[in-house]
Amino acid sequence: MYKSILIASDGSQLADKAVENGLALAKAISARVVAVTVQPLYPYYSLDPGFEKSNELDQVLQEQSKKLLGGVAAKATAAGVPCETLAVSADQPYEAIIDTAKKKACDLIVMASHGRSGMTAVVLGSQAQKVLTHSTIPVLVYR
Repeated sequence: MYKSILIASDGSQLADKAVENGLALAKAISARVVAVTVQPLYPYYSLDPGFEKSNELDQVLQEQSKKLLGGVAAKATAAGVPCETLAVSADQPYEAIIDTAKKKACDLIVMASHGRSGMTAVVLGSQAQKVLTHSTIPVLVYR
């Protein structure tokens, strides 16, 4: 069975449910967990050669990720599940999720799907759908 489960979370209520269910699965099969959240990369452009990017946005994102992952780690500890946490930055969250799962030798990815369809799915995209499409690692989608 699975020995190492990557659980991806964006901090939404649905993702929290996926975290809870992923941790329950990990406990039931004695697997370890790698919890990951992906911070978006925001490009900074300026015509001013002396312009320096403000670190304020980066700090806010890091604080949010730390809080989110701290909550996952606390739930894992309470469930008695070994858990490693990672915040990664990427243009494409689905790629970061898959890459992290490979780097950490995870044999299952657990994540939520918000079930967006139509134009909303086109505009916002579905990270779960992209992970399902591109991953060679099994994916369990919570909805």
